[in-house]
Formats: sequence, structure tokens, C-alpha cells
Amino acid sequence: MTERFRSGAGRRCLDFIRTLRYRGTPSETEELPDAAAWGAWIDRFGPFATPVRPASAEDARAVREAIHELLTASVRPSTRQRLNRFAALPVPAPSLTPSGELRWQAADPASAMLALLARDALELVTSPEFARVRRCAGPRCGALFLDTSRPGTRRWCSMEVCGNQAKKSTYRAKDSAVR
Repeated sequence: MTERFRSGAGRRCLDFIRTLRYRGTPSETEELPDAAAWGAWIDRFGPFATPVRPASAEDARAVREAIHELLTASVRPSTRQRLNRFAALPVPAPSLTPSGELRWQAADPASAMLALLARDALELVTSPEFARVRRCAGPRCGALFLDTSRPGTRRWCSMEVCGNQAKKSTYRAKDSAVR
């Protein structure tokens, strides 16, 4: 079974845009179809200790698409304005509990999560790391990831999935050519 939400892209905003799985292919799958799915994503990747139950996933999908556009194409003024508007929202605030645990709080956790994601994307595109954002070489994937390998030659978003599939395909092609 495939994991519901993928991680490991190197930045939270990159993991977030992967919620439109197999973007641009016939297998494209929306992983944030409703508020419950958006809440589940926040629960997995957000800083909050208690479950988040947003009212809608509409803003999440809009921010996701704006981040994707920011990272992959020339950015329209409306996209820049949308990201700036969400980045300006209040972010979660840390607080120390009486028992010494760190807890993150926000009046509106879903909006605060969108602020974190928009800020992460804006920071990424203005940093030297942006030159290391790559598109997965997997023919059915196309996910973006941050290449943190020393030589900067990473090809797949996940060696376990896309890299393994590519190696199997190469092996099968060689094997059938020998026969």
C-alpha cells in the first residue's frame, strides 16, 4: 500500500506540493480532496500536538498550486500576492507547558500552517538552495525535491520507490535485449 502523504522532499513546502500526486500525468491524484484530508496532512507535518480540524481544504489547494507555480514557472502577480497574503498570517507560537514540554499554538491552526508553508516557499526561492530543487526523473512521478547530495546529482525523489522502479526497468530492458 502507498503511504497516504509522502515526505522526504527536503523542505516542508516541497512535501506539501506533493499532495497532488503524479501531477500532470494520467494518474494524477488529489490527496487533499476535503477538510478531513487537509487536517490529516497538518496532523502529520505540522507542529501541533492536538488534531487540527479545518473547515475547508480550498485555501490549502490554492496555496499548494501557488507554491508549485512559484517553484516551477514564471510567477504571475496574483500568485505572488496570494503567497504574500498567506505568509503574512499569524504563525504558530511556542509555549512551554508546566511539565516542560514545548507546545505550538495558534488561534486558527489551519491558517497558521498555510502561513508556515507560504513562508517556507518564499524563503526557498530566495535562497541558494533553490538552485538544488530538482524534478524526479521517474517517468510517472515528476515530484520536486531538494537535492542535498554532495555532488548535486540526485535523480529521484525516493530511491526506494522511483529509483527502484527505474533500476528495475533498466534491468528488464537489458535482460530482454540479451534474450
